[in-house]
Parts: sequence; C-alpha cells; structure tokens
Amino acid sequence: MVYETGNQTVDDAVTRVLDGERLDRRDGLALIAQPVDDLAAGADYVRTQLGDDTVDACSIVNAKAGNCAEDCGFCAQSVHFDTGIDNYGFLGPEKILEAAKRAERDGAQRFGIVVAEKGVSKENRPEEWAEVLEAIRLVRDETDVEVDASLGILTEEEAAILAEEGLNHYNHNIETSPRYFPEVVQTHTFEKRVETLRVAKEAGMDLCAGVILGMGESPTDRVDAAMALQDIGISSLPVNILNPVAGTPMAEQGLPDITTEEVVKTIAVYRLLHPESRVRLTGGREVNLDTDGQVAALEAGADGILTGDYLTTEGQTAADDLEIMEEAGLEPNTEANEFDPEAVKERAADETETETAAGTAQTKSELKSDD
Repeated sequence: MVYETGNQTVDDAVTRVLDGERLDRRDGLALIAQPVDDLAAGADYVRTQLGDDTVDACSIVNAKAGNCAEDCGFCAQSVHFDTGIDNYGFLGPEKILEAAKRAERDGAQRFGIVVAEKGVSKENRPEEWAEVLEAIRLVRDETDVEVDASLGILTEEEAAILAEEGLNHYNHNIETSPRYFPEVVQTHTFEKRVETLRVAKEAGMDLCAGVILGMGESPTDRVDAAMALQDIGISSLPVNILNPVAGTPMAEQGLPDITTEEVVKTIAVYRLLHPESRVRLTGGREVNLDTDGQVAALEAGADGILTGDYLTTEGQTAADDLEIMEEAGLEPNTEANEFDPEAVKERAADETETETAAGTAQTKSELKSDD
C-alpha cells in the first residue's frame, strides 16, 4: 500500500525514503516549501514505518556553569556577555550522580553531562578531566540510563578514553548552517565543530548534533544544516528553538518570534532527511510552542525530547511531557530505563529542584512579562 497525502512532492519523497533512498539538498528545499499539513502527514508516516511509536526522553545537568570563552550569540554562559547567571565550577561526580538518579526516576533514557567551556582538557585541567571520568563511571554503574556528554572540543586521545569509559552519545551541536554560522559565533569555525564530531565518531561514540531555530536564519539555512548533519552521520538530532536570554546579542537584536508552522515544517523536513535518527524537540519548546504546538511537532515526525530543566533556563516537567506524548498517540521509550509513567505523574506536584543553574537567566517570557 502506497501512502498518499495528495501532494506529489511529499508523496514522492516519502516513497523514496521508504525505499531506502537518501534525499538530497534539492529535495529538502522543495519539501520545506510545501504546506505544513502535507509535510507533517508524510513525515509522521515515515516515522510510523521506520520508528517504534515511542518518544525517547533525555535529560541534562549543567555540570559547570558560565565563564565560557566562546562568544556564541545565543549563550547565557559566555564570558563576553553580561547575563547575570549563576556561575560555578565543576559540580563533582556525586552531585552529577544525584541529578542522573532524578532523571532516571522521571523517565529519562539517557543523561547528558554538559560542561560550558571550549573543551574539557585532559592536558590543561587534569583534575577536572578526572572528575568528568568519575562522573561518567558513577552514572554508568549506578543507574539504568545511557550516559552522554557535551564537553566541547575533543582530541583523539580524549575521545578514545570517553568511548572506552562507555560514553554513549557525544553531543556537539552545529547550531545552524555553514553559511549562517559566522553570524552566530566568531571565536571558532563551523569546520572546528564538525572536526570534533568526526573525532568522537571515529572513536566509536554515537553522535547527538542539532540546531537552534529562530536565530535569524532562512529556511534554506535550516535545510543546509540538515544536509551538513547528513554528511556527518548522526543518530540524534536535537531541534532547539531560541529562547533569548537578556544580555546576549540574540536578545538585543530583537529577532522576530519563529512561528509554530515554521518549527513543525522544519521538524517534518528533518524527519524525511534523517529518517532513522531520533529527531528530538529540545530547548525553548515550552516558550515558543504551546501544548498543541508541541503535540503537532510529535505528530510531524519528532520522536525524542529533552525533558526537565535546560542549562540556564527552566524546562517542562516530565509529567507534562508524558501528557503531550499521550495526546500525540505515542508512548515513552523504556528500552534503557523501565520507569513507571504513572508514578512520574503522581510526583508532579512535588518536584525536587536540581542543583544546576537552571532558572537563573532572564528569558523571553520573563522579559515580556516585565513590559
């Protein structure tokens, strides 16, 4: 049986994807110009045929906050911008384990240790490097979640050690297209980010790499970012949506809000361009999308989320995320962590605060409420 939306561009793309063909840039540009309903329907069908009707939840801990030397224009943790966030050194392995156990309790299948700096350096900061490795071991050995990390630039030696320790995914987002990247970051190049992803992959780790939508990029940039990720070869594609933090260049520019339609169309195109990856709805979704918008993203091919708090901003509760999954007709993934969804919902009114910087940045929704 051939699935048909009645839109020849979408239907042809769906057929080719299910036949095992990899779509190219021309396909991506043609698709992103199609009506959102047609795109969403076709992408969702691809997900049903190639996926498992589950939503994979990951969670993160801000293991070291602020004072980053890079100048990423969206980032509250850059030393170049006065954002007023809480800065602190490496939390330590035990505190990271505590955060991982909370994530496990709330249904996360994977847990990411995130350090805000150019790179955790084995050579330049050996004590911190040793603590990172100890934290990875603790999470690996004392929880049922997969342990991931985002530690900045890696050397080949560092990547080999992380892979040997059992690190599952290495996260290093490309943020946007190669063309638009210099508009966002000046202290390092797009190629430098890609090089770290290559090093991590060659060491044996899976890759989690994605984008931030709403930074002033064009639809073509969104497609070109997806094409760059195709060339790299990723298994998880996080789609963040800009939540401007006061003091960052992205907030000061007063960029127009990205629409729900733009987000849903991009999610759908990413599903068709990356049919076997987890397309993950992540940071900024609660601020930019209402509940119906988040459901629409899951109904347009997304099959992953980042649950709980982000690095410097508060996120959505695991209980709310379960409700959104159910409304979209999907179930939480329990492959790594067989948690009890009903217990998560029962605990929703008594959430425990995580010991990270989450909630310390003044963001778009708060700035609007101050007007």
